[in-house]
Order: sequence, then structure tokens, then C-alpha cells
Amino acid sequence: MYEMTKKHRTGEDVKKRLPQPVIDGLWHRLNEMRKEKLLIDKSMAVMFSDDYEDAKIFFMTLQKEGAFANEYDLAYDGPKDFLGKGTIVIFKDRPKTITMSISEANKEHDAAEASADDPK
Repeated sequence: MYEMTKKHRTGEDVKKRLPQPVIDGLWHRLNEMRKEKLLIDKSMAVMFSDDYEDAKIFFMTLQKEGAFANEYDLAYDGPKDFLGKGTIVIFKDRPKTITMSISEANKEHDAAEASADDPK
């Protein structure tokens, strides 16, 4: 599971929401979790904390519908405007690729906001 020799695909939706150093850090954390044998499900959610320090952000990984959770920090000193928006990133282990995308809940929320802002 999560064989790191598989292709890594980062969705365009992730690239639009998260800075590249954060994306790179999430891929690195996934690799470390694999080495530590902490990956127990074919999908994993990543939720960002609203709290941060000047050179560090915090996030939580959830597996098995939240039954298995770990907290992590990530060295990052760039803009933090992507935090505080309830963004959830989903990793999925597929037969030939590992994908990173934005959760369906975030996409539904974005669509609802866009339709509410659209005067007709």
C-alpha cells in the first residue's frame, strides 16, 4: 500500500489552494508515514489547523473514518492565507498512482458559495 514508486498526481484543485512547499511537505509526510508503517487505509484525509507559527504550520491526518489520527507540523514560513478555510486534502492509493486532491466536501462548499454570490 502507498508504494512510493507509483506515480504521484497532485490535482489542479490542490495546486490552486496550497503553496508548492506545502504540497511537497505533504508528499514527504506521506512517505515518512509509509516508512513508519502508519498507513492503514487506501485513503487518508489531511486537515489543516488554523493555528500556526512564523515558520511552522500544523495539520492532522485521518484514516479509517477518523478512527486513526495523527498530528504533525510542517516547516513553512510562506504566506498562510490558505489556512482557516477548512481545506481538506485527500490522498488515495490507486493501482498505479497515488493521488492528492481536494475533498468533495470542499468542492461542494465552493460550488454553494459561488452560486450564492452569482446574482441572477
